[in-house]
Amino acid sequence: MQAHDTVLHQLAHKRANLPQKALLSAAQEDAQHLVEELEIAKSAESDIRRELTRLEDEIVKVEARSARDKERLESGGGQSRELIALQQELETLARRRASLEDDALEVMERLESARETVVGLAESGRLADLRVSDLEQELAGASAELDSAASGEQARRAAAAAGLDDGLVKLYERLRGRLAGVGAAALVGGRCQGCGMVLSASDLAAIAALAEDDVARCEECGRILVRAVNAA
Repeated sequence: MQAHDTVLHQLAHKRANLPQKALLSAAQEDAQHLVEELEIAKSAESDIRRELTRLEDEIVKVEARSARDKERLESGGGQSRELIALQQELETLARRRASLEDDALEVMERLESARETVVGLAESGRLADLRVSDLEQELAGASAELDSAASGEQARRAAAAAGLDDGLVKLYERLRGRLAGVGAAALVGGRCQGCGMVLSASDLAAIAALAEDDVARCEECGRILVRAVNAA
């Protein structure tokens, strides 16, 4: 039973510390980080797009005002002073339009860069999601394999426990719960393999005098001692 319980403990430890778990956790964090970065990038792109729309609207207004002034100027109506004012306003509007177009060009370049950032982050996010999915499958497969091994070991443990004295099994379980999962240990060369204590000659003699079905205990740790042939 102890051998089977040791294997079960090892399998449980291995399952709890599968490398895929740490890799999956890191991959999920990376994927979430990319989601957050993508949202920030989309928001930045949206802000730049609104800025460009505002500039384009301003250009349309300036063009409309220029068109009206040109029409009035070309009609020749009005006093000379008014015509001069219209000409000056057209020059001012032309400068304003040129400045707005320069600004719009700079914003368009920023918008293109922002778009590229969004596209790049979206692709990185897609690849990160694929990585998470692959690791989830790997973890599920590794866990299932260990679960299958544990199930087989549990069956072999049950077979080993069949027919054993209930009191002995309860004692073993109690010791196992108190002594780091090891309730029974082999007695090899006069040494308890559970705690490493070398038994005295008198203790070994007392154990040797026990009947085969009598329970031997380690004087140091209290574990059940499993005696092999000629173990003492």
